Amino acid sequence: MRIQEHWKLRDFDLGETNDLEVAAPQYDDYFWMAAEVPGDVHSTLKEHGLIEDPFFGHNDQKCRWVEEKVWWYRTVFQYSGDLIPGEKIALIFEGLDTFATAYLNGVELGSTENMFIAFSFEVTRELQAGANTLAVKFDPVHYRVGSQAVSSYWSGYSKERVWTRKNQSHFGWDWGPRLVTAGIWKEVRLEKRRYAKLDNVYARTVNLNEGQADIEISMDLLVWERNKTYKALIELKAEGETVKNSILPIEMSQGFHSDGAIMGTLLHGTTNMVIEEAKLWWTHDLGTPYLYDLVVTVLADDEAIDTYKQPFGLRLIELKQSDENGEPAFTFFLNGVKVFAKGANWIPIDSFVATVPEQRYKHLIAMSKDAHMNMLRVWGGGIYERDIFYDECDRLGILVWQDFMFACALYPDYNRNFMDMVRREVEQVTKRLRNRTCLALWCGNNENDWLYEALHSNGAIPHPYYGEKINHELMPALLQQLDLSRTFWPSSPYGGNDHNSRQVGDSHNWQVWHGNREPRIFGEPQVQDYSVEGLSFKKFKEDDTKFASEFGMHASANRYTLQRNVPDSKLIWGSKEMMNRNKDINHLKGMMIMEGYTGVPADLEEYINYSMLTQAEGLKYGIEHYRRHKPETSGALFWQLNDCWPGTSWSVIDYYGLPKAAYHYARKFFHPVLLTAEYTPGDQEIMLWALNDTRVRFVDTAHLEVFNMLGQSLFHTSYAVSVEAVGKCQLVLLKVEDLLQGYAASEVVCTLRWASGTGEEQFFYLLDYKEMQYEPAHVEATVNEAEQTVTVTTDRVARMVRLEIAQEWLQWEDNFFDLIPGSSRTIRVKQADGQTIPWNTLSISAMNSQR
Repeated sequence: MRIQEHWKLRDFDLGETNDLEVAAPQYDDYFWMAAEVPGDVHSTLKEHGLIEDPFFGHNDQKCRWVEEKVWWYRTVFQYSGDLIPGEKIALIFEGLDTFATAYLNGVELGSTENMFIAFSFEVTRELQAGANTLAVKFDPVHYRVGSQAVSSYWSGYSKERVWTRKNQSHFGWDWGPRLVTAGIWKEVRLEKRRYAKLDNVYARTVNLNEGQADIEISMDLLVWERNKTYKALIELKAEGETVKNSILPIEMSQGFHSDGAIMGTLLHGTTNMVIEEAKLWWTHDLGTPYLYDLVVTVLADDEAIDTYKQPFGLRLIELKQSDENGEPAFTFFLNGVKVFAKGANWIPIDSFVATVPEQRYKHLIAMSKDAHMNMLRVWGGGIYERDIFYDECDRLGILVWQDFMFACALYPDYNRNFMDMVRREVEQVTKRLRNRTCLALWCGNNENDWLYEALHSNGAIPHPYYGEKINHELMPALLQQLDLSRTFWPSSPYGGNDHNSRQVGDSHNWQVWHGNREPRIFGEPQVQDYSVEGLSFKKFKEDDTKFASEFGMHASANRYTLQRNVPDSKLIWGSKEMMNRNKDINHLKGMMIMEGYTGVPADLEEYINYSMLTQAEGLKYGIEHYRRHKPETSGALFWQLNDCWPGTSWSVIDYYGLPKAAYHYARKFFHPVLLTAEYTPGDQEIMLWALNDTRVRFVDTAHLEVFNMLGQSLFHTSYAVSVEAVGKCQLVLLKVEDLLQGYAASEVVCTLRWASGTGEEQFFYLLDYKEMQYEPAHVEATVNEAEQTVTVTTDRVARMVRLEIAQEWLQWEDNFFDLIPGSSRTIRVKQADGQTIPWNTLSISAMNSQR
């Protein structure tokens, strides 16, 4: 039974009230404001007009008072039904953010202090027939950890967050505002069970052999009625039909146990099943992400008392850390096939994640698949994602690198209470997610090991590595016990003689953007080169990492997104309002990267264009380099896919679901079968490569063509190509002068395409944008509203054609594309939720279009 209606909310000052009086059924809450559950305080206040939109202008600063208050939720719900002997009722909070105390009918049930896990309370006696009053008090973070938060040890962005098991980025990050939320952010429900309840189920594929899959299923049953015989019916179903079933006795006692609410004896059972003619789960680029349904029904003396159901894919995932020659590697294998991981880092979908409709998750993950991404990294400064995230990754065939929620800080591993809480968190999160087919890796934290060693070497951190016991003792011990099906990796980055080594493990390339000088070794200070050359994306070509799990560059949000959140009078390049969109401290980094490639923008239009083009071309340059470097490099996950608010950041999709140029570039440079040119402006030669990340040999003909700005073909050649499965090959080494046919490098554009039409045409240029001599282009668009298409033509080479309509969650078939005179592009567009498209707001431009 869900408890989600008639909730009310009110704030109090610290010490203003007597808690038991506010929690009592007779307390008068008539004038409290209505609240949604799941939800949060900020969203409720915004809904009632009590705070202005925190994302508009500087309103995030106006909201700071919210985190200073004590907040109470109350509701009255009706309960009817008699208890049958052997039944117990639990009140379950799936998520409370964060320091909460729960009361039922005036009785204090207990307190919680972790946003990330569920809390259960047995209420069999406290629940009454008819009306029941449920109240939850949330203390402010500063009140609960304020004295601890002033510790001297290092923590990026805030001190109090290291003691607070909540979304770390709520305290502000270099891509999002400080908005310290509180509230009932997940479902609340009553759960009735008779005799016993499933404590957890663990299913894993243990072997694949010639079309046959061996799976192991184990389960724990919490029993309070011992005078019963318990067993489980285990079924694996395909499209509603049972493929395999088994009866498992549950009888091995694990002794006394409590799930936090109900106490009893824990019984355990394990069985194996063999699936003939198994249909395997693959990432979408390697095959079909086929899912069975695993159904477990618990029987007490043949009476069904509990059920577990989970989509389940038959697959083996392995991370190999050495290659065939014994050299260091960091390569995922799926069902024995080597995977080049292509994708992005995922941050919380919103500052107020509780209120986000599931459809937004579906849109973003579908967009990831459409961009040929096969892995997303759930970054360790946010949340363990909602079920819908993993549902969609399972369904669409996208692997998940899962961080535990520790990031850019030291954590108090010397404190017993804190460590007990972390242990419970790791146990519960592991049990919740380990049956997810998409889950490929557990990772202990984001950058803690690397940053501690680097800052300690700089003399900035004089104290021990607090948090080391979490990631190097507690987590590996628990995961060895709880999940044998995937690798635990202590931190990201990690490995080698510098935790950001390129020779061992994974790495974060922040030479580009942050200017880190690499390589370094343990004990050496981490220094930065803040110069045009030091920050340039051309530094990517020096990177021979085994696996690039973080790297990226800023780009502006789309104009529509900026207009919705910046006052009209302040929508000016360089204004304080525009600067507030960028939460990174050193704004000059973005300017210097643009200076190196496009030149410095003079106005807002140029800033939008220049930043988007630099991000897109920079990611293309880096990722194509990483892909050409396989198998030595085995993955490229850029920073970052999405935004939590309408800001300027490293994202390739802005807050309103509008792709930046780099997203559409990603659809091309992540294609499983790719033609790519290895070339840096100033080189005299170009090497053409063909890359194949599929499971079958690829055979086709590659076309290279060079045009002048009028669209006249200057050079054309073709190459027969045959690339082994998950392989690569060099096609040809060309002299630049042969391509130019007497023209200057600044006057030509080069294209690569497959004769079969596989993938999309690739454009590349022989000079940086600022050195090219584009002619003013006249770009025209013809709209077919019935077909929801836009057809684009041009009389000169058009650089980065940009189509804009004033609406959120627009899905363009392509955008930010280059166009050759004499050809046209017809682009389909739809609004993700099926809303009518306001065609009257359509605008079209190119970097070099006539103004």
